Amino acid sequence: MELTVDFTSRIRKITVTSELKELITEALSQTLKSEKVKGKNAVSVTFCGDRLIKEYNGEFRGIDKVTDVLSFPLADEGDLSSAFDGEQNQLGDIVINLERAALQADNFGHSFEREVAFLAVHSMLHLLGYDHERSEDEDRLMRKKQRAVMKKIGLEV
Repeated sequence: MELTVDFTSRIRKITVTSELKELITEALSQTLKSEKVKGKNAVSVTFCGDRLIKEYNGEFRGIDKVTDVLSFPLADEGDLSSAFDGEQNQLGDIVINLERAALQADNFGHSFEREVAFLAVHSMLHLLGYDHERSEDEDRLMRKKQRAVMKKIGLEV
């Protein structure tokens, strides 16, 4: 399994380090391995703050509020063959609100890095077709999968 991650930063308040990018790449890769995704895969990750994610949440989901992460899958209902461009699976886009991640890390009493990695794992599962909002069973399944990946990367939930 190969993964290419295209990072973009649209936030100035928080510095995006190479270590943070490496951690996110590891979290995303481990999620794909856990889900037994094969082949070449690509995903984009955009870092932003409250203002931009609120704008995206309103525009794309009709929800006029700040959130921590948004996922924009390119595969139809998790069918990766529908996102294959002839060379690799174009999984989609992840938008992580670093301002909210910092606040949540403080509120939950863990590191900023752990919170960002968790949001990346959560979002990758959405790109693969999981949706905790569909049912309580799917919510439990996603939580179980998130815990397993976080444990594998040494950042237990």
